[in-house]
Amino acid sequence: MFELKKWEPLRDLSSFQREMQRDMDDFFRRVFGSITSLTPSGLFRREYKEWYPSIDCFIKNNQFVVHADLPGVDPKDVDISVTGTMLTLKGERKAEYDEKKEGYLFHEASYGAFERTLELPEGVDTNKIHATYRNGILELTMPVKAEVLPKKVKVEVEESKKAA
Repeated sequence: MFELKKWEPLRDLSSFQREMQRDMDDFFRRVFGSITSLTPSGLFRREYKEWYPSIDCFIKNNQFVVHADLPGVDPKDVDISVTGTMLTLKGERKAEYDEKKEGYLFHEASYGAFERTLELPEGVDTNKIHATYRNGILELTMPVKAEVLPKKVKVEVEESKKAA
């Protein structure tokens, strides 16, 4: 018997995007170095040398905000540096799995060192950068100069002249 499920295209698209990214990562790792191996149980084990956390950037309340997804990363192990307009995040997510543990089949999460570098937009004050870590998300906030913030432009409506 089957059940009827509501179609949620955004969830399906997000899942498809993750699968495509994983497939592309696997392809490049196979081409540029052996990173998958057959475990004694016959299952494939992925051995990632590095991974790249997802990052979101946006402007909110006159602040440039960066969110970096760092679940499983100790915030004390994250190095944040700014050189000119370049922001760099470095760290490592250490593997805490045990293949020999009873019932263990495989792991799919990526572990290892990471480094992400972003070019900051013009007008961001990097001297006042503030970093917080909550629920696996690193949040960086930096003030943005008022003159580079988006400005609203009012549209004037002209009345059309009727032909007499």
